[in-house]
Amino acid sequence: MTQEEFSKIANTIPLQPGIYKYYDAGGGLLYVGKAKSLRKRVSSYFSKTFSSYKTHELVQRICKIEFTIVNSEQDAFLLENSLIKNFQPIFNINLKDDKSYPYIVIKKEPFPRIFFTRRKINDGSQYLGPYTSLTRVRELLDFIKLNVPLRTCKLNLTKTNIEKKKFKVCLEYHLGNCKGPCEGLQSFNDYEEELENVRSILKGNLSPVIQHFKTAMQLQVQQLEFEKAELTKKKLEYLQEYKSKSTVVNERIGTLDVFSILEENDTAYVNYLAVNNGSIILTKTITLTKKLDEPVAEVLSFAVAQLRETFNSDAKEIIVPCAIEFPGENVTVTIPRAGDKKKLLELSEKNVDYFKDELKKKKLLMLEDKSAGEVSDVLVQLQKDLHLVSIPTHIECFDNSNFQGSYPVSAMVCFKNGLPSKNDYRRYNVKTVVGPNDFATMKEVVYRRYKRLIDEKQDLPQLIIIDGGKGQLSAAMESIAALNLAGKLTLAGLAKNEEELFFHGDTQSLKLPWDSESLKLIRRIRDEVHRFGITFHRNQRSKGSFKNELENIEGIGKSTIDTLLKKFKSVKR
Repeated sequence: MTQEEFSKIANTIPLQPGIYKYYDAGGGLLYVGKAKSLRKRVSSYFSKTFSSYKTHELVQRICKIEFTIVNSEQDAFLLENSLIKNFQPIFNINLKDDKSYPYIVIKKEPFPRIFFTRRKINDGSQYLGPYTSLTRVRELLDFIKLNVPLRTCKLNLTKTNIEKKKFKVCLEYHLGNCKGPCEGLQSFNDYEEELENVRSILKGNLSPVIQHFKTAMQLQVQQLEFEKAELTKKKLEYLQEYKSKSTVVNERIGTLDVFSILEENDTAYVNYLAVNNGSIILTKTITLTKKLDEPVAEVLSFAVAQLRETFNSDAKEIIVPCAIEFPGENVTVTIPRAGDKKKLLELSEKNVDYFKDELKKKKLLMLEDKSAGEVSDVLVQLQKDLHLVSIPTHIECFDNSNFQGSYPVSAMVCFKNGLPSKNDYRRYNVKTVVGPNDFATMKEVVYRRYKRLIDEKQDLPQLIIIDGGKGQLSAAMESIAALNLAGKLTLAGLAKNEEELFFHGDTQSLKLPWDSESLKLIRRIRDEVHRFGITFHRNQRSKGSFKNELENIEGIGKSTIDTLLKKFKSVKR
């Protein structure tokens, strides 16, 4: 859309606050923005020369403009973020975060249960979270189970069912993990008090829970219930220890959200710390891609809105490193200069620095984020470094695993065009080898792999990597020779410690530069076969660990064994 074309419709755009949408000739949504005055903001795109090529490109593509009037700047802010999140226009900031997060749900039912879920449904239950770490959720649930006695059964504990004495207490009651509401041994009001303690724990507010236990312990002492008082004291100490570990600043700081940002070219990293009563209850770092050279304040403002919505934050104060527009009702934006809030911001900045560095380290071994041209360059360099006849677009790698000679297995991973081809991965249970013999194991699985490819008339790899030294390489070469494949593909042995490459018949090893793209790809393939092989070996070992004497009796199968164990409870009986 030219300036002349825009001038014809400029007067039709209202002066009120709202959001505007730009579309291309095909009706595709290009960009969504917000404005205090729609006419002034949209006109600014057509009344000046942009130094940014990206913004110039956006304006050139605009063929249609739509707008929505809202009541306030805050409504415009919220609507803009919602539309960007739902439609991801190509010129808007891109948030790289599509995970489903775990919740802790307090089920809507008589004597509500508490459990973990990833599905948030509209069933009237209370969903607490979401949480960024499944490990954190399980730790919280274990912590609650140790300190707050609640039921875990799925019984329908209606008042009628309890009065009819349909249920009996289970082992959890006898262990002290439940107070027996199924038999009417715990009232609903008492159970609700326990739930309130759980809600306080999940919100990081441990003070009322600690006070509850102190009161309970004093009452138990007065009633001469010293054993119960001792158990309550242990729970109290556990809570206080947990609190001391999770508190990073004084409790007077209250509840607030902390955000920091780090920019690098067109990528921005934003860290979020949720603080409740001086305790960090949640931390998350996200990656965003800038499309129009947006200023840091605009990127941070977008990230703050998205993160607060995702994690259901209602904190009334936001700590940030620079001034941002956040027109939330009764929300204070603070840029701390000193004190505890400044320390929290510095902690957030440390987290975002660490996240960026770790992301770079991971990408050193990955080709997924490279363009097709960059991947091709890596493969060409690998061909030169290893003196291969052709570009290794098809690479396979083998690794063996066993446990003191038991459960010997082997794994093979396949990379095509520099990327994992997981449909071609293979696992092998070793059939002909007894005891710890890596050489014989390698010989067997290499023979089985390429005998099958030959029989099925499939393409052979240009490069085969054997994870091991000269012994494993020689064993693999015996199979290659037996299949008349010598000279048709290249085998290389990879020494585990020095990352040296050995070739059959060579007296000297080949050492690639430690930071070369070729060696990074080889490391990536080696690490992938380790991961794939170890997972398979653990599974096989776990299955083998549950074998018993009954399986050694001829004529007895799994079904009969299960029946016998259900009846007699043990092999001995």
